[in-house]
Amino acid sequence: MALGQITVSSPELLRPLAKLNAGKTYAQQIKPFNFILSCHVAPYGHPADADPERFHLIAPYETDPRKWLALPWIDQYSGKQYRISTTLAIGTRQIARVKSYGDVLKEYEFHEEAKCADARGNPCDEQTAGLLQRRHVTIEWPPHFIGKESNKLEEVDEGSASDAGDVYTEYPDPGRDEWKTKLLPKLQRVLVRAACEGTDISRAQMQRYRNKGARPHAEHLKAIKRFLGRRT
Repeated sequence: MALGQITVSSPELLRPLAKLNAGKTYAQQIKPFNFILSCHVAPYGHPADADPERFHLIAPYETDPRKWLALPWIDQYSGKQYRISTTLAIGTRQIARVKSYGDVLKEYEFHEEAKCADARGNPCDEQTAGLLQRRHVTIEWPPHFIGKESNKLEEVDEGSASDAGDVYTEYPDPGRDEWKTKLLPKLQRVLVRAACEGTDISRAQMQRYRNKGARPHAEHLKAIKRFLGRRT
């Protein structure tokens, strides 16, 4: 099995281990900054009742590979206990199909290079071959500023944090707010009646957006974007 060694570095990792610690002396308990094991679930290997986006199996640290299958594997998010296997085709209700070293090697052979493009400029996929080139970067509006001092990226790599998008530190810039700098000036150049008819927004609400600069809620903002997009 392709297992990893991680550190109990947060309450989120220690909390699911409470049942294992119950009734044990302090010396026998899994404590903060102890090592634990982490496994990686294979594609379609999640148990039937698990959310693939929020599922990560951890177990007490054990150096003997012969004992790994029998360890109490606990889902970090739900606290439920599961068994693991490397031979099942897919996961079952009680068993998760985890990756073996063979699975990892196969994935590495066909791993796409996300930063590169093929000879025609298309993003690389698992079957891309030949000389690669750099992909072109297109900046979307509004830009989102994130800090290089991002949080928990190691946890994302090891699987204990589910989404890299949730761990970046963002720095919003009021001067580049899309509503104030782009949409509102365009909306103010349109007749109120035309804007109301094109968005199905009431006249009173439209005037609050246009004259007072009130920020539209999500659905109205989408409607205004569609309306202004048709006029360009």
